[in-house]
Amino acid sequence: MVPAARAAAAIAVLDCSLAGEPAEKALTQWARGARYAGSGDRAAVRDLVFDALRCRRSFAALGGAMTGRGLILGAARAAGIDPALWFDGSAHGPAPVGDEPGRAPEGAEAFDIPDWLEPPLRAALGEDFAAVAQTMRHRAPVTLRVNLARIARAAAMERLADEGIIAAPHPLAEAALTVTEGARRIERSAAYAEGLVELQDASSQAVVEALPLAPGLKVLDLCAGGGGKTLAMGARAPLRLVAHDIAPRRMADLPARAARAGLKVALTENPERTGPYDLILADVPCSGSGSWRRDPEGKWRLTPDRLAELTGIQAGILDRAAAMVAAGGTLAYATCSFLREENEQAVEAFLARHSGWSCRLTRRFSPLQGGDGFFVALLTAA
Repeated sequence: MVPAARAAAAIAVLDCSLAGEPAEKALTQWARGARYAGSGDRAAVRDLVFDALRCRRSFAALGGAMTGRGLILGAARAAGIDPALWFDGSAHGPAPVGDEPGRAPEGAEAFDIPDWLEPPLRAALGEDFAAVAQTMRHRAPVTLRVNLARIARAAAMERLADEGIIAAPHPLAEAALTVTEGARRIERSAAYAEGLVELQDASSQAVVEALPLAPGLKVLDLCAGGGGKTLAMGARAPLRLVAHDIAPRRMADLPARAARAGLKVALTENPERTGPYDLILADVPCSGSGSWRRDPEGKWRLTPDRLAELTGIQAGILDRAAAMVAAGGTLAYATCSFLREENEQAVEAFLARHSGWSCRLTRRFSPLQGGDGFFVALLTAA
């Protein structure tokens, strides 16, 4: 596919996304109907789509319209690309650019965030707001977690390099590697198939490193999802691991992934029955503001009402988890959010509801450190 054909495909997918269709679904539907598109073409169209979704407001301003065409025109202008290269009027390309003036984005649209989110994000990020907001407009790095229970980080780098995957140590976590070349080969690599490495954000790994793990502890991953943090905990110490998620199907692959990594994880739909636990990790549902580089659609779906709903859900999960922590145990509360409403304020409200509990550590991890935005607090039961 020539650049103009890729641009036309991205425009069609973006129009579906703007109409309410999830971008992943729209991309899949396009690919099924575009048998002529090779893997490189599909990757290029995907990149155009998600770059436009991350920068939706600024590209719409530059392109003159909140449409697929406006976003791709804005993308070309933002990158300094002659629009005629993408809008060539060919049989498979978009119509040439006519009288479609754009303008420089202003205020919150220059940071590609909704207007209502600018004040709480500025309050949470302080002097880092502008730098973080600009970072979140770009793709997230591809990061691996080395299974240190099976292989050293340097040896894992060598194994990956043998398969054309170039990675370097990431400073945020001792098992983290930043992939600089060959990222699309990871899931087909022998190192991945053998459980030597897993795809996992560096900040997510740093959250696990902050946990007080020790051999023999009974540990519950309460909102396990796919189980990335479950496996990361198991790689750090021999634990009695239990995983739960309100949607058990999310954990469908976890037993196989655990076996591949040399771990045992018990799945449960009723964690109360198998408690109490020495440590509970509650990586709760949240706004996802710290990971919007990976899920830019979430940024545009979030509303004040949805944020209020999420903070209520988070409080309920914390209260449920507190009842399952053994005396002297630890409740680790985590979000991939920047917002104080979901982080510090949630912890303060929990402590006000539960006498005898204390907070012994809070940490924030920033995209400026090379990972997603994460928050973790360690709460201790009396």
